[in-house]
Amino acid sequence: MALSSCASFLQHLPPNNEATTSSIITLHSLSLPSTLHFATNPNNNKSSFLLLSGDQYCNRSDVFRTSVSFLPAFFTNKTKNAKVLKEELLEAILPLDRGADASPDDQLTIDQLTRKLEAVNPTKEPLKSDLLNGKWELIYTTSASILQTQRPKFLRSRVNYQAINADTLRAQNMESWPFFNQVTADLTPVNSKKVAVKFDYFKIGGLIPVKAPERATGSLEITYLDEDLRVSRGDKGNLFILKMVDRSYRVPSK
Repeated sequence: MALSSCASFLQHLPPNNEATTSSIITLHSLSLPSTLHFATNPNNNKSSFLLLSGDQYCNRSDVFRTSVSFLPAFFTNKTKNAKVLKEELLEAILPLDRGADASPDDQLTIDQLTRKLEAVNPTKEPLKSDLLNGKWELIYTTSASILQTQRPKFLRSRVNYQAINADTLRAQNMESWPFFNQVTADLTPVNSKKVAVKFDYFKIGGLIPVKAPERATGSLEITYLDEDLRVSRGDKGNLFILKMVDRSYRVPSK
């Protein structure tokens, strides 16, 4: 009998001081043939291994070792799952031009993969974590306004960044070529993973400051955060997936 199968019988083992040659348990509830015997160790007249039909057996100590060795795998399973889910998500995102080429079916697939990753989020209070700080590159979003899908491709921002500094509660969104527009914002915590966003200044071409209107507000919930990947969801239902590019970056003060 395989060692892994032996572990399933752990619940049937009697204490060492109770087991004798005559101990027998009929396996009514298990889909296995025949009967399970507790065979006697001739050295101490106590049960030390399990004897099954066909003279198959496994040692009691092997059962215990199997049980104990399962524990590290149990505790690391969540980390392994997160790694696999991240790889699946990033692979699915890769051909979608940050979401601009995503069909409704693509968007559904990405959302489903993202929700699985969010379920194993290792950072339960992201606003209290140093992992949040720095400059992040947007690699996928469902926001048409950020993707600028209404424009020809040559007029769309090639790369978009978002920087957050949790200690100063400041954020900054940045476009790259051809326009280099920017906007900064104040953040107000709603809870340990969600903030209200109040934009204060736009910078046209990254140079000309324009005060943002009072209605320029929103919210952002950070639903997954680790050393190099962040997932956020906005108040309009949009999904944002970003990768870390510069942990030392600081958002300009007002």
